[in-house]
Amino acid sequence: MINQKNLLTVFRITTRVIFNLALVALLVGLLVSVGRTLMDLGLAVSQPTVRLGLKDLVTNILSLVVVLELVRAFVDYFEYDRIRAEILVEVAVIFVLREMMLGLFSGDIKGWDVLVWSSGILALMGARALAIAFAYSKSKPA
Repeated sequence: MINQKNLLTVFRITTRVIFNLALVALLVGLLVSVGRTLMDLGLAVSQPTVRLGLKDLVTNILSLVVVLELVRAFVDYFEYDRIRAEILVEVAVIFVLREMMLGLFSGDIKGWDVLVWSSGILALMGARALAIAFAYSKSKPA
């Protein structure tokens, strides 16, 4: 007989399976990316200028940091049975920092753009502080 308890059990099992598959896919992608980054070290030496060689290397390493944070978010889900807002905001901060650093490295971000990017990062850090200050608790208030 189908009842709410059985449906919730099916939902939890399905969610666990999907998150496990996503985590495995992220880990495989991470391992492949690390391997390709290590192979690109030779390209960093063979490029005509240091800047050309390091640009791809820096891009790959910063992308790996973003993927690592995503893996941490998935692992955190298994620990707390929910995705915490502070982890998602941290992933967003890492992503925005990556984009800003790549823009600065390539010379696309100058002047006022740095102020705008920095303001965005500051806003995300404020959101993270709020997520920590007002953390979700499963216990009901008295």
